[in-house]
Amino acid sequence: MTDVATISADEIEKGRRLFTRAWTFARGTPDLDHLPPDDRPEIAFAGRSNVGKSSLINALVGQLRLARASNTPGRTQELNFFTDPERDLFLVDMPGYGFAEAPKEKVAAWNKVIRAYLAGRRTLLRVFLLIDARHGLKPPDDEILDLLDGAAVSYQVVLTKADKIKPTDLEKVMERTLKALAKHPAAFPAIIATSSEKGLGFEELRGTIAQLLESHGK
Repeated sequence: MTDVATISADEIEKGRRLFTRAWTFARGTPDLDHLPPDDRPEIAFAGRSNVGKSSLINALVGQLRLARASNTPGRTQELNFFTDPERDLFLVDMPGYGFAEAPKEKVAAWNKVIRAYLAGRRTLLRVFLLIDARHGLKPPDDEILDLLDGAAVSYQVVLTKADKIKPTDLEKVMERTLKALAKHPAAFPAIIATSSEKGLGFEELRGTIAQLLESHGK
């Protein structure tokens, strides 16, 4: 049986209201010198190149072009910050990792920024680690799991493109992923399966974010 997060109807409603606001792009930065002030909670989204981060963020907020989606691996080269009118939260689109079409020194520089951001951002509540449901965890993901553990950052796996495989296969992927996550101390022991095309799982994802904000006094 796959573990799922317990989200109340009240938290689901709070999540719905949070993401009906008109979210806007706040800042993009390739380095730590130009990060926005850490004056509000942050939720970050990480994942391999082309896992569907931009599409998921757009579907989450109900805006088609808030985050720029691309078919070119490695196109997101900055930490991109989005915020709501009430300044309650930052959503952070992190650079994709693995298979990036960029020079090795550029990839190394991105990795350095990512590590420093994860280790030093005191307002970061959780990282949602996006995994393609068709493929499950891959070696580049395992490296990020270790990195998140080392930074002591709470993270939770979100499966993307869950509509692209059979429900029985999806259940197997979730079970394998949960088994792997049990070995990682910073991993939240529940998975959210989503489909940006079908809207699957977004009620739970929004409710989870509302729950996190509420637990931190927001």
